[in-house]
Amino acid sequence: MKRIKTDLCIIGAGSGGLSIAAGAVQMGADVVLLEGHKMGGDCLNYGCVPSKALIAAGKAAHALEAGEKYGVAKAVPQIDFAGAKAHVADVIKTIEPHDSVERFEGLGVNVIQEYGSFLSPKEVQAGDTVITARRFVIATGSSPLVPPIPGLKDVPYDTNETIFEQQERPDHLLIIGGGPIGMEMAQAHRRLGCQVTVIEGAKALGKDDPEMAEIVLENLRAEGIEIAEDALAAEIRGKAGAIEIEAQDGRIFKGTHLLMAVGRKPNIDKLNLEKAGISTERGLIKVDAGLRTDNRKVYAVGDVASPLQFTHVAGYHAGIVIRSALTAMPAKARTDHIPWATYTDPELAQVGLTEAQAREKHGEKLEVLRFNFEGNDRLIAEGKAKGLIKVMVVKGKPVGASIAGPQAGELINTWALVIANGLKIGAVAAMVAPYPTVAEINKRAAGVYYTPRLFDSTLVKRVVGMIQKWIP
Repeated sequence: MKRIKTDLCIIGAGSGGLSIAAGAVQMGADVVLLEGHKMGGDCLNYGCVPSKALIAAGKAAHALEAGEKYGVAKAVPQIDFAGAKAHVADVIKTIEPHDSVERFEGLGVNVIQEYGSFLSPKEVQAGDTVITARRFVIATGSSPLVPPIPGLKDVPYDTNETIFEQQERPDHLLIIGGGPIGMEMAQAHRRLGCQVTVIEGAKALGKDDPEMAEIVLENLRAEGIEIAEDALAAEIRGKAGAIEIEAQDGRIFKGTHLLMAVGRKPNIDKLNLEKAGISTERGLIKVDAGLRTDNRKVYAVGDVASPLQFTHVAGYHAGIVIRSALTAMPAKARTDHIPWATYTDPELAQVGLTEAQAREKHGEKLEVLRFNFEGNDRLIAEGKAKGLIKVMVVKGKPVGASIAGPQAGELINTWALVIANGLKIGAVAAMVAPYPTVAEINKRAAGVYYTPRLFDSTLVKRVVGMIQKWIP
């Protein structure tokens, strides 16, 4: 058994682990990085990257069918499903070197391609190597959650870890789960020529503002996607090419293929956390505001430590840990400024409080600014002027923003910046946006705050009238 002593041992080479490893080694720390599966983690291999690549293929196909209003004859796309998957594979291959063993070894990181598990509060074993470190970071990410639905084990199904490998187009894809993964895959597959039925036990896109979610769902239904809500799966039966799902209320859904997209579970089973003196809470590793576990030598970041299971959260956590573990400076993670987006068409994005959350917390102090995308000239020109932005403001400061519409994932960045830095609504109103751009939507929404204060104020009108009368 080999033994290594190091400053920092990172377990998991997903986005959080890689960011910490790269930052720490370049700042002068001795770093060991453990990864028993694929470098780049879920995001590169099974999540953000391949899903957005497949969505792009679906958009290309959909564009051929949606040109009539622009004077372009409608065409039926000739879809090469295997070709679309080849595009996905090529995108992964293009990004892969950035996350590779070779790159990180070139930076000076000692990469061990084995799973890590704790032997004691100060030791981790990876294959035939035992690592003792001043600090450890758990960054093992998450995996698809597959609930024990009766009959599921006897029926072939995919998760996000296998769906991108399938080369044959499903005739009718059944998707259990109406969250972001389920809805993104539903639209991508529908646009690539599949029939699609989404079966959701509660409400589709239920974690987002209901008004915003409905804008997205209305468009998905218009594209031919069946979305069954309040349809909790009670039993699954059948075989490859002939699958049935029976809901608790007796509804039956039939299809040829099945995708399970009900959520994620943290990857903690292999870690032997009890030997390190680390506890869990509601399935996640328990951490304090500085992302430290019960064992003060061990940090946890990303999906294993946060219910906000997004790549950018893991990256944000990486900065917190680097500051704390390497410089001994205080650093605390917060969540109020964390945005997220669902990359359907139209997109759906959120940062901070939703309207319902803001009303519950702030009551009558809350102002909700609304601007409809129908007022944006750029989107009118592109024939896509359908959407809505809502900004929740308390005493002049935005506390949340909800957006549904084209480029919502880009538009939300402005509000994430504002909330992260405690800026007032005037900072956005003062911004000069080039015309015509979609980004004008943010400025117009901010302008709604001042409309009643300027144009509906008798005091303002009286002052302006006096100035016009008496000032030469």
